[in-house]
Order: sequence, then structure tokens, then C-alpha cells
Amino acid sequence: MLNLLNYLWLIYALLSAITASLVAIFGKIGLKAVDPNTATAIRSIVMSVFLFGVITVQGKLHLLPSIISNKKTFSFIVFSGLAGALSWLFYFLALKYGPVTKVAPIDKLSVVIAALLAILFLGEKINTLNGIGIGFIAVGAIIVAIS
Repeated sequence: MLNLLNYLWLIYALLSAITASLVAIFGKIGLKAVDPNTATAIRSIVMSVFLFGVITVQGKLHLLPSIISNKKTFSFIVFSGLAGALSWLFYFLALKYGPVTKVAPIDKLSVVIAALLAILFLGEKINTLNGIGIGFIAVGAIIVAIS
């Protein structure tokens, strides 16, 4: 029998892809007459308010002190936030000056880079089929970039 919990990650990943695609579309429309860094700051505020609302509704606001008190965990969450902020800044700059049809696929090179970093630094393993898929993503991004 098909156990939905075994595929929960896939459902969330697909929802992430769908909503991420909307970032590009809404962002491109919204960036027509504004500075991309200011737009990114506004986007960050909206995201923060929304996400604090989510954890408040879920009753998880009380978890913040335990996360903040764990220096290693908190440090890596901060590093992730900084990397995410830089990613958004560069993404919105790219959207401001380039077409979504090129920017979005090239941005997906992050999949290839993340996989390589996970192999190198986290000791993750991939099988041949995964490696071929990651290779196709890289080749696709390169084709988009040079076309």
C-alpha cells in the first residue's frame, strides 16, 4: 500500500517549486519601476511577518529561546539566513535586468551546487540516476545561459 508519509517530502518540494515560480513572476512584475534591493527588503519583511504568524498560530513561538540558546544551531540558521538574503538580492537584481525565462533556469544551478556541496561536506551519497539528473540540470542551465 502507498504510504503518503513516504512521499511527503516530494509533495512539499513540488509546492516549493510552484510557489518559487511565482516569486519570479510576481517579482518581475513588481520590479518594473523600483530598486531591486529595496524590493528585496520589503519582501523579507513580508516573509518575516508571515512566518512569525505561522509559528504563532502553530503554538511554536515558545521554541525560539531554545534555538537561540544553542550557539551552533543558531549560528548555522543565521548563516543560512545571510546566504538566503544574498541569494534574494542577486535573484531580484537578475530579474530586474534579465528575462525570467533565463534567470529562473540559471538560478536552478543552485540544485547542482547544493548537491555537490552536500556530497563534499555532508557526506551524502547519490546514485547514478540522481547523478545523471543533476547533470541534466547543469546542462540545461548552460543551454539556457548561452541561447
